[in-house]
Amino acid sequence: MRTDKTRHAEDEPGAVTPAATLLVPTYREAAGVAELVRRVAAVREAAGLDIELLLVDDNSRDGIEPLVGELRRTWPWVRLLVRHGKRSLSGAVIEGFRHARGTTLLVADADLSHPPEAIPAMLAAIAVGADLVVGSRYVAGGVIAPGWGALRRVVSLAGCALARPLTTVRDPLSGFFALRRELLSTDARLAPVGFKIGLELLVKLPLNRVVELPIRFAPRLHGHSKLRPRQQLLFLVQLARLYLFAVRRRLRRPPPQGSPA
Repeated sequence: MRTDKTRHAEDEPGAVTPAATLLVPTYREAAGVAELVRRVAAVREAAGLDIELLLVDDNSRDGIEPLVGELRRTWPWVRLLVRHGKRSLSGAVIEGFRHARGTTLLVADADLSHPPEAIPAMLAAIAVGADLVVGSRYVAGGVIAPGWGALRRVVSLAGCALARPLTTVRDPLSGFFALRRELLSTDARLAPVGFKIGLELLVKLPLNRVVELPIRFAPRLHGHSKLRPRQQLLFLVQLARLYLFAVRRRLRRPPPQGSPA
């Protein structure tokens, strides 16, 4: 009997382990789910990918459960988890990590701002040695499609600048990334708040090689942005926690051999 607050729309004990899991947190995103599944299916077929799509929904009650049930008739590699309790994008991703079956984990937004067509290149980078791959708006070749407002761009760039001392990644606030599953078995003490789970992973995981691949970032096609003043405040809280974590880690690091005690 389950003791957690997650309801599984389906369960397949003994299912074959896929090579990768694309994890997509959702909250009132049902309008775009069918298109997301179709695009992932097209990429999956064209590239010959062994990948499952795991939707982690924060109890939207927007019809996503019967919708996914219908989609699974054609695409059985689509799965749905429905969470109850406190809603949180980062919390949904952490929950998804626990239930994902793939050995490589990808995370993307449900609104198709992150192109599924970039997934093969991201998996290829993992296959040749990257620990974490970021789908980046701000490296050479990265594009932000028309329709993303000037204010959103300013907020995004300001957030990246605030996070810059924590990581050399140009787009540390990207919600589109892939990583090796075994990295999550470390004692990383992940405690993200708000939306920016990717930044949490960049700072806390033992990453030897991080790769940024350019993507075409598109405005959402369906629904409404969840970015609110509260989320911006939570980002500042997360930044403060991560700076404190980085300082404590540096203080715990032993001095180089030969240096004075």
